[in-house]
Amino acid sequence: MAVKLKRHSSYVAIFLSFLLLFSSMLSVAEVTPNFRVILLTENYPPYNMSVDDKNFARGDNVDGLATDIVREMFKRAGVKYSLSLRFPWKRIFELTVQKRRYGLFSTSRTPEREDLFKWVGPIASSDWVFMTLKNKPIKINNLDEARPYRIGGYKGDAKAKYLESQNFKLHLSFRDNENIKKLQAGKIDLWATGDLSGRYLAAQGNFRDLKKVFTFKKSQLYLAMNKETPNAIIEALQKALDSMEQDGTKEKITNDYL
Repeated sequence: MAVKLKRHSSYVAIFLSFLLLFSSMLSVAEVTPNFRVILLTENYPPYNMSVDDKNFARGDNVDGLATDIVREMFKRAGVKYSLSLRFPWKRIFELTVQKRRYGLFSTSRTPEREDLFKWVGPIASSDWVFMTLKNKPIKINNLDEARPYRIGGYKGDAKAKYLESQNFKLHLSFRDNENIKKLQAGKIDLWATGDLSGRYLAAQGNFRDLKKVFTFKKSQLYLAMNKETPNAIIEALQKALDSMEQDGTKEKITNDYL
């Protein structure tokens, strides 16, 4: 009887292993070969940007640090995709929330956004800072000390939303680089931007009279996927990104833009 029970247990174990293998195969079949992700991004140099600085681009006409990382990640995961850069941010954010197969990068993973998406990352780091003109004698030691100043931000951006949640009143622009002109014109005192992206935008405009005043938050950037994206896709992409971290590919791509 004991032998029969052992034999029965072995059969059950084999059956369960086969079932797990079969379900795994189904997961892979679910996402390949016909599953295609529709990736959306915006002009947010140097993370993602159009090669001609326009607000619409597709495929190879989209460039950037995060773009290169995302491309390699999808390649390693074997997941098909199309890529387009659009404007405004609010619109592509809403599309990704609403439409299956859609993905969005580069975006901050905030508590307010956590349950709206499935997440892959982090893709890159982005410190949130205040910048001002070098000739401005502004010193800030904490966030509250920034309250007396006129602060420029980017409409729909996580940094702007964070400051608004802290009861800051902001002067918002549709494009982040417009805040450089506002600083020059004396319309704002501080620019709430990303450390790397702010410096990059200033350099692209041949404007080097900026200085960082204060880092008010450290942030990571992610790929946000529609909630209906199969878990097998998310897991494959995360595994691919982790491998890029381990073999130094992610660091190499990042350093190419610094």
